[in-house]
Formats: sequence, structure tokens, C-alpha cells
Amino acid sequence: MSSLAAARADNFYYPPGWTPEQGSINKYQKSHPLGKRAAKVDQGILVIRFEMPFNVWCEGCEHLIGKGVRFNAEKKCVGNYFSTKIWEFGMKCPACSKKIVVKTDPKSCEYIITEGARRKVEEWAAEDSETIDLSKIEEESAKRAVDAMYNLERDVEDKEKAATAKTRLTRLQDVQEAWKDDYDVSRLLRKKFREEKKEIKKQEEIDKQPKNFVVPLLPGTARDALRAARVFSNPETFRRNKAVKMDRIKAESIFGSKSAKEKEKLKALEKKRLLQINHKLFAAPSKNVSADVTGNVVVKKRPLDSDCKSNSPNKRIATSLTSQSATPTKSANSISLLVDYDSN
Repeated sequence: MSSLAAARADNFYYPPGWTPEQGSINKYQKSHPLGKRAAKVDQGILVIRFEMPFNVWCEGCEHLIGKGVRFNAEKKCVGNYFSTKIWEFGMKCPACSKKIVVKTDPKSCEYIITEGARRKVEEWAAEDSETIDLSKIEEESAKRAVDAMYNLERDVEDKEKAATAKTRLTRLQDVQEAWKDDYDVSRLLRKKFREEKKEIKKQEEIDKQPKNFVVPLLPGTARDALRAARVFSNPETFRRNKAVKMDRIKAESIFGSKSAKEKEKLKALEKKRLLQINHKLFAAPSKNVSADVTGNVVVKKRPLDSDCKSNSPNKRIATSLTSQSATPTKSANSISLLVDYDSN
């Protein structure tokens, strides 16, 4: 053997003082082959592994011991039923160490609890679990053989049950037939997975692109694109709105709500600010206003625009703005509306 411990475990180890004339190793060491399990073998008790055959309640602590829980039980013979021995198993509750005694009953092929616990009563109906109660088959057969009317009534009930079960079985068969072709089912699933995989891969590529925002943004919509085009198509309009908002913030009070007088003052300040900005925009109009405006407008050309250059959007904007450049009294709204219309 590879080690001394393994040799002892396999009973191949012989002490130095042992001789064959002294008999077996167990006799020489005055020990039993089963070791500690046979400590009370002189009293007819042997320790074995016993498995609880059903759920029981401990009478000492009301602890529930489930079916299949194993114990080191003391096994001994306490009698005979004809030629069959009656065995008794003693063990301790794992919660309170109260002794529990279980005995075999060869007559009814059952286990009986004689001390320390009581069996948990678990009732069930064969109809609810859709099973056959074998204990009632003999009684039912004897009653049918004697009572003809009872037999007729049971036959009618059996036919009704068969009709109900037939409808149910037919429905289950139809469901199974719909998924009978494994190849078609697998093909549909693979197709669905491929489409989902393409969508996921496409989204991952979009997410990998560099962004200027730390916070993840929601997917853009057509409405968002339209509003962005209206705001950023004319830089002067954007700067004007920003300046007005900054003035409003600076004029607001930090001590709660504003009074009516402060609101009127704020409106007058905004109006004055707008007049100043409009005066800067149109006091000295540029010689080439059309070039300044069209340079900030993004126009989507159609395939036929290259052939019809005379009717292009850029030329229409330039013509209309050139004709109006001599009249600087036009409001900024007319330019904004024109830019917004062509930028969409």
C-alpha cells in the first residue's frame, strides 16, 4: 500500500508482535470488525444508518423531521411475526435529543412510531391528483359484481369521463402536431436570433462611436432634428436668444417670487435688449447679405438639382435677400422664417 493509514483501513497492517498462532488481527487487538458500531453488540444492539420513512413531529420540541432524514440508529430485534423478525430502531431528535423509537410491522408492511414522536397526517384525494386509488379497487369490483344498478350507474359515469378526456386529449394532440416538425421550429428560432443579433451589433457599433456627452443620450427623432435645424441654422438668432435669457436671469431676484413692478421692469428690459440687438443686425447691412445667410443654411439637394441650377434653393434665397437688402427696416422675423423654411 501507498501509506500506513491506507494499509490499516484495508486491514492489511499486521502489528510487530502478532503471529499467525494468535489468530485474527481483531482477536489479537480484542476489537470488533465493525468498530464503534458494534460497541453494544453483546446486548444485541448494532448502530446503523436509518432513514425516516415519513414525516414526523417530535413530541419534545415539536420539531418537524422530514421524510428521508438519516440518523445513526440503534437496531435490535424485539420479537417475531411468524418467522419474520420485528426490528426496533432508536435514535435522537436533532433539535432536543429526545429519544425516538420506530418499529417495523410485518403484518401491515409498515413502520410504527412507538415513542418520542407522532406521524404527520397527510391526506389526499385520488381525484385531485388524477391517480387511481388502489385500495378501493377490490371494494369497487365486489360491489359491481353484486349490485347491477350500481354497475349501470358507474358505466354511465365512466362514459362521461371518457368523453371529457377524449376532448382534452384531442386538443393536446393538436398542439403537439403544430410543433411536430422540429426542423421548421428550429429554423424559425434561428431566423429570429439572427435578426436580434444584427440589431444588437448595430447598436454596439453606434455606441462605440466617440461622443461629446458623458450622459448616454436617447435615440434621436425627426422632431429633434427639426428643432435643432431651426435653432442652429441662424447663429445671430441663437446668440440673441441666449443674451435675452442671460439678462432675464441677472434681473431676477434671489429672494423669492417677483412683484408686479419687477415683472414690468423685466419685460421692459427684454424689449430694450431686443431693440438693441436688432439695431446691431440692421443698422449697417452687409453688402452681401445673401452670402452671409446662405452660408449658415444646410440644404439637402435632390438628384435633379444639378440639372436645374436656375431653380435651386440657394439661388432663390440669394435672389430674395438681395432684393430686400436695400430695406433694412425689415424685422429679423422675416429672415428667421425664410431660413427655417429652407433649412427644413
